[in-house]
Amino acid sequence: MTIEAVAEARSDPMARQVKRAGYAGRSVVERKRGYKKKVKRSSSPPQPSSASMALQNLFQSCKDVFKGPGTIPLPPDVDRLCHILDNMQPEDVGLSSKLQYFNPNNNNALVVQGTVNHPRVSYTTIYQSTNFSLYIFFLPAGGVIPLHNHPGMTVFSKLLLGEVHIKSYDLVDCQQASSSKREQAVRLARLVADKVYEAPCDTSVLYPTTGGNIHQFKAVTPCAILDVLGPPYSREDGRDCSYYRDFPYQDFSSKRSLKKEEEGREYGWLEEVEMPEESQMDGIEYLGPQVVENGTCFC
Repeated sequence: MTIEAVAEARSDPMARQVKRAGYAGRSVVERKRGYKKKVKRSSSPPQPSSASMALQNLFQSCKDVFKGPGTIPLPPDVDRLCHILDNMQPEDVGLSSKLQYFNPNNNNALVVQGTVNHPRVSYTTIYQSTNFSLYIFFLPAGGVIPLHNHPGMTVFSKLLLGEVHIKSYDLVDCQQASSSKREQAVRLARLVADKVYEAPCDTSVLYPTTGGNIHQFKAVTPCAILDVLGPPYSREDGRDCSYYRDFPYQDFSSKRSLKKEEEGREYGWLEEVEMPEESQMDGIEYLGPQVVENGTCFC
């Protein structure tokens, strides 16, 4: 299921979700104040302000790097995007650690009929095309983006604010014996990451078959993650999102013996599941600095 489809599963009013994200409310006020001002028209394309220069560099570089479905960025291009993302600040996309949303003591859990639901995750779209998309994901403390894959995609993730636990796997191609339907349903996967990251930190990169293509985020504190997806999810093009449940290697270890070169690495088993309830997200309007389609890269 694509990000847009996940968001459509919710019918909460957009205004409520903008308020929850925090930064957008400030931008709305700023725009209203200048709404009646007359602006001198110009035939030349608008240039980004200094606050959005880093975002414009990222956007223009993505246009250069992502060539469309079926292609993977070359190592120099990966380094180029990582360098830009590593140096990006929350302010480059209109965020700030001073916003109430990112207060570590801010409790975003919703209590319904005496039970505490999974805190809702929100996302906003900075830009999207057939070649790449830019998103920001907002995770309240305890919020989870469940274990999911990225078929045929290269994804750059930059933690802008907060702390998040990331767990990721890569599937292992192998012949495995199975004696039950349950064992036939699971696949061997190598554990790539299982740790807590705190902003600021290096950008993480996953590829179609390596780098932790199947991953999960769980917010330790309220956090914001800037994601670059190339190409983005597309059900029509065979890049639909699948979800998984993981099991310790010992649970099905009789199915397969590790090869000598695999010893010392950590493995687990993944079972594909229906879309979890906590995977549903709320889409909100992006009101941060804008990218300029025909602008210039200030690299």
